[in-house]
Amino acid sequence: MPSQEQESVLDLSILSSQLLAEPEVLQRARLLVRFVAGLLPESAVSLYTLADDGNSTYWIPKATFGEATIHEQAIHSGCGLLGHLLVDASPILRNRAEIRREDYPHVDIRKTLVSLCYLPLLHGGTLAGALEIMSFDEELSQDAIVTLQPAAAVAAAAITSAQVYEEERNGTLKSISRLTQLYDLEKVFSSTLEMAELLPLIASKFWEILEAQAVNIWLLHPDETVELMHQVGVDPTVFKGQILKPNEGVVGTVSDNGESVCISDATDSRLAQRNASGSELPARSLLVAPIMDRGALVGVVEVVNKLDGAGFDDDDLFTLNSLNDTASNALHNASLLIAERKVEILETLNTVSHEITSTLNLERMLQTIVNAPQAVIPYDRAALALEQKGRFKLCAVTGLTQVNTDAPEIAPLNTVLQWAALSSEIIHVRRHGDEIDADREETRAKFRKYFADSGMRGFYALPLNDDTGRVGMLCLESTDPDFLSPAHIEILEVLASQATVALRNAQMYKEVPFITLLEPVLSRKRKFMAMEKRRRVLITAGAVAVVFFLVAFPLPLRMDGGAVVAPVRRAQVQPEVEGVIRKVLVAEGQQVQEGQVLAEMETWNAQSAVAEAQARYGSATLQMNRALAGNDGTAAGAQRAQVEYWRGELERARTLLDKLQLRSPIAGVVATPHVENFVGRKLGRGDTFAEVVDSSREIVDVAIDDDDAGLLKVGQKASVKLNSFPTRTFHGQVAVISPKAESVHEAPVFYSRVVLNNADGAIRAGMEGRGKIRVGWRPAGYVLFRGPLLWAYSKLWYWLGW
Repeated sequence: MPSQEQESVLDLSILSSQLLAEPEVLQRARLLVRFVAGLLPESAVSLYTLADDGNSTYWIPKATFGEATIHEQAIHSGCGLLGHLLVDASPILRNRAEIRREDYPHVDIRKTLVSLCYLPLLHGGTLAGALEIMSFDEELSQDAIVTLQPAAAVAAAAITSAQVYEEERNGTLKSISRLTQLYDLEKVFSSTLEMAELLPLIASKFWEILEAQAVNIWLLHPDETVELMHQVGVDPTVFKGQILKPNEGVVGTVSDNGESVCISDATDSRLAQRNASGSELPARSLLVAPIMDRGALVGVVEVVNKLDGAGFDDDDLFTLNSLNDTASNALHNASLLIAERKVEILETLNTVSHEITSTLNLERMLQTIVNAPQAVIPYDRAALALEQKGRFKLCAVTGLTQVNTDAPEIAPLNTVLQWAALSSEIIHVRRHGDEIDADREETRAKFRKYFADSGMRGFYALPLNDDTGRVGMLCLESTDPDFLSPAHIEILEVLASQATVALRNAQMYKEVPFITLLEPVLSRKRKFMAMEKRRRVLITAGAVAVVFFLVAFPLPLRMDGGAVVAPVRRAQVQPEVEGVIRKVLVAEGQQVQEGQVLAEMETWNAQSAVAEAQARYGSATLQMNRALAGNDGTAAGAQRAQVEYWRGELERARTLLDKLQLRSPIAGVVATPHVENFVGRKLGRGDTFAEVVDSSREIVDVAIDDDDAGLLKVGQKASVKLNSFPTRTFHGQVAVISPKAESVHEAPVFYSRVVLNNADGAIRAGMEGRGKIRVGWRPAGYVLFRGPLLWAYSKLWYWLGW
């Protein structure tokens, strides 16, 4: 029988093997308390570990076995006898007479406590935890404590190694989590290229990952200052829109040298300078890191105060720098979009400027000014009023070619624009909710009504002035009160300057008598007379030659249009009597002759009728002959009537039998698909069995426009090119011209029906192509310029009406 020492060693080996099978603290703690409780019946055993949050130390209950309850998740380090272990890590034993309730205030028990023991769990001289033993049956002795010392040593090593394992695992999981967050950030940041949407995304994600009180994003300006563009969280020590110079504050210093900063000491002088305003939420810890894009500074990210009250460390700074690398790519792409939009704005502004300065046509200029900027400025409607004889007249509105100031939707705009024209300053009024953003009460009252009537929420009007006075008034409005950014206002100022000069020039030019008619002629004449004499002679001779060619040289005139093939002749094969198809003798596409049998119908009833009529006819004839042989004239006459009747019935029966054969009425090709499937189908009188198409000749319907229909005549030659035969041309003559027009794409056309020979059967009904009809020879000028000449003639007739 093994000794007690051998049994203890055996038990510890079993305990060790069980502990090695469980890698985590909680499972090992449960095994330990069960093991100790198994050695001490009628007892409650608990295991505690030490935890430090940076400010204070706590006992954490990990496992309890027995009739004892611990309600607290974290117990203060100085609580009861557990606090003595922090001072002296030696076993503590109290028996019945020595035990006080203050020794174990964190434990609830319902039995009488006989002994209370605390065993420190020491590993490498460091206190890792404690075993709490409460005995309810008999008092514990010092020998029992000594016996449990090896188990306590095993427990300390097991708990310490499990804590190391969990720390490594949690660190790995944290690293994986951060990598996952970085991957998610890549997707989130890549989801938009709008800077206004990207900055809140970046700030909010930094705020979530770093668990901070506030995150500030500063962006670099061309003059090397940085401006706070977005803030998430609460940081009263700075404000949105604040601008810092290089080396001004921590952010200015980082923007100047590009080096990250981590301040974890709340007494740091840089934080004291920042908190000089006496804010209720001062900065206690700070992370500041530059946002670099391809070696160039883009901005600075600032993270203020951890939510748990601890200071930032190097790991947090490394995380911030990693996040900045991800954010810099997104900011770079957003900046490229902004740059592209700026280029687009400049191109649009250049186009608008070119259009309004390259013409002196006032109407065209007005339409350009109110419509073209809409490509880069998000307004809903623009209007322009010109000063005419001391009064302002509304001359152009976005989307309208003619302005009616009395129209219900235009009258309020005209009224407010007339009012705005009285001022020589820019008027910018916006409505946010029920508030009108304006300096004067009169302005707020007027626009409160105007916004309610028009549905607009933003109004911007600027006067068009030059050295000689007022030219007009330009206004823009939108349902978005903040539709104009500073960049848009800059564009409008440049556009207004150019529009003022262009409008003034157009007004002065329009006042010159007949300038619109004379200027093009005089301009060309000046250019012509400025040429060398030899060149003028050559141009004149060339012009005469061209005129002679256009007048005297004939060219063939052709009318063309879309062509569709239709058969000249087609016939429907239909039974004259009702019946069932017994046999089909042809197939689709087969050539048939006129009168050829195409199918046979069931003939039982017809054959029976023929046989019956034949028998009756023979019987009547025999009886008539007998009567004649007996010289019975009366009987012979009666039988003769019977003979004639049955002869007629026999002929009708034979005719009906013949009609049960379906014959082709014309020679041609069977056009019905799957005609052989008609076998066994019942057809009524007039039902269509098959269609036969005469393919020896085809008709092509050529659609000629209404303008050219007067030139068409029967007998004119025509050429047809079909899509199915792109290298072949078919020739024919016009046989019929449709007597009335048909609408094709809402335009009237007349069909010229051209007959084509189709000996080889290549042309098939339904083919499409293009047809040309020769209408004779005409002078080259008429052929080449017939369209413009007819248009000019119609305009003259419309004006003069001779």
